[in-house]
Amino acid sequence: MTIVLFLLIFGLVVISHEFGHFLLAKKNGIRVVEFAVGMGPTLFHFKKGETVYSLKALPIGGACMFDGEDGVLSKEGEPDEGSFLAASVWARISAVVAGPLFNLILAYALSLIVVAFTGSNRPVIQTVLPDSAAEAAGLQSGDRITRINGERVHLGQQVTLISWLNKGEDLTVEFVRDGEKGSVTVTPVYDSAAGRYYMGFMGVSEYFKCNALEVFQYGFYELEYWVGSTFKSLGMLFTGQVTKDDVAGPVGIAQLVGETYETEKEYGAGYVILSMMNITILLSVNLGILNLLPVPALDGGRLVFLLIEAVRGKPISPEKEGMVHLAGMAALMLLMVFVLFNDISRLFS
Repeated sequence: MTIVLFLLIFGLVVISHEFGHFLLAKKNGIRVVEFAVGMGPTLFHFKKGETVYSLKALPIGGACMFDGEDGVLSKEGEPDEGSFLAASVWARISAVVAGPLFNLILAYALSLIVVAFTGSNRPVIQTVLPDSAAEAAGLQSGDRITRINGERVHLGQQVTLISWLNKGEDLTVEFVRDGEKGSVTVTPVYDSAAGRYYMGFMGVSEYFKCNALEVFQYGFYELEYWVGSTFKSLGMLFTGQVTKDDVAGPVGIAQLVGETYETEKEYGAGYVILSMMNITILLSVNLGILNLLPVPALDGGRLVFLLIEAVRGKPISPEKEGMVHLAGMAALMLLMVFVLFNDISRLFS
């Protein structure tokens, strides 16, 4: 069941990403040579029109290959009609950006379903612990937090994430109490046993059932939370606050799916489905944002070259761009091997 669920989640996330590329390419007259799910040897394929649709053996990615995206020109030195190079620079930009954008659209659509069935939560303090930083600052149970250090707060988990990431810095907390706005400065206290700083709340979520309009509103807040947490995680990764054990690849994700399934199955199929949707939201947002990083071989790397072309009015040499993407792909493959090895090592640790 773990394998089945993982493949369903992986397939949905990858197909949505590649379908975004596919749809905008077709709309702009760019030929799509192959639409692939997975990588490595081909298990199954068929051709419809000008496109080959294929399923690969390794569930670690996918591809929507455009005609001419490798930079190869016709014998006359001009791009063939319908090739990637023949399209306008803005048409190519839209086809590249569409993949990550469709990942965010998928995440929002699933967030709407989850919120519609489970409701959402407001960042309302349930209990202020005695002798805590929150009590010293004057916060009380029932206060609804609206901002922390200027950042808008809509959900309880946003407060939890900010608290968890805090390294002892003062936090300016804005709140509403009995209809009146207030603001205090909280200085989190370090807990040596837990190895982190605490603000002093015991629960900071007030759950409620959403009406029709609130489903769209709080579905967006859920998406906003996952996007924000992904960017914060990337920041921690680049600053060395995240170790290799905090990063997971396909094996680690499959393990998470399996553990979640085992935990939720006793509560019924509905709980399993909603939990799998939450994992899909997380992965879809991560895939969309990671692909927009300005790294060669990723969508973001290609986007950099296209934006340079848009500014300077002419493209960079396809040969030079191809070399950069080839080097990026090699580095990406090495990283994937490392993450895979790390995932497997954790299974036996």
